[in-house]
Amino acid sequence: MKKLISLFFLVFITASVSLAQGAFAFEETEYNFGDIKEGDLAEHVFTFKNTGDAPIVIDNVRASCGCTTPEWPKEPIMPGESSSIKAVFNSKGRPGNVYKTITITSNANETTKVLKLRGQVIKVGDSER
Repeated sequence: MKKLISLFFLVFITASVSLAQGAFAFEETEYNFGDIKEGDLAEHVFTFKNTGDAPIVIDNVRASCGCTTPEWPKEPIMPGESSSIKAVFNSKGRPGNVYKTITITSNANETTKVLKLRGQVIKVGDSER
């Protein structure tokens, strides 16, 4: 009987620990930077808070193309702490409508999270430069 109680306790503790996870709470997951001139950089910072009960460790942040560069925290984000992911879009040679995604992989309860950037790149005539 003592072994059974010990086994139950061990299973309960293991299950409780495995349920502890970080959770992203982003202020926004989509940003429209509006109209920008071709060649300009459009920059936005996506702010989030860890509303879970365990640290969030971001494994990787990947943009949908090479024209967008993400920056993210390399250290764990503890429960209750806030942090951010910065995205910089280079509009050079990309006139027209823009729709870019930034994919976050982490140990949070939502292991893959997608952020979106939208906008319009206005081609600038050679005489306007």
